[in-house]
Amino acid sequence: MLQFELISLENEVFRCYIGWTALLVLKMFAMSLFTGLMRFITLTFANPEDLMSPKLKVKFDDPNVERVRRAHRNDLENILPFFAIGLLYTLTNPSAFLAINLFRAVGISRIVHTLVYAVVVVPQPARALSFFVALIATAYMAFQVIAAAAF
Repeated sequence: MLQFELISLENEVFRCYIGWTALLVLKMFAMSLFTGLMRFITLTFANPEDLMSPKLKVKFDDPNVERVRRAHRNDLENILPFFAIGLLYTLTNPSAFLAINLFRAVGISRIVHTLVYAVVVVPQPARALSFFVALIATAYMAFQVIAAAAF
């Protein structure tokens, strides 16, 4: 397959990649909204202009808000590298079966990570397992990209 054909909706690997990428973008947007929602529920506002009453004070230490913020930051640290590596991996013309399942593994595990970390807190090792599934899948793709680059 020619390189320009790899970035085409005709390529099922690329189609799967853009589907999971779009879903994970929406998931990260949802985390921003969830952070705001938690701030309103707990009346924890970081900026004076956001205070809804003169009786409220600026707060930075609500554990529920901070848990959601940490989950969102973890997404940024792990999903953004997947976006870059997943696209580069697509350009290596990988096995469709393997690539599609790697993309699924990253997407599903990042969603599960958020659920067990910020939505319904589940004891370890649930969060660690979901974290490492995505990390290992993304690292595998990165190593494959490096091998294909042969520099």
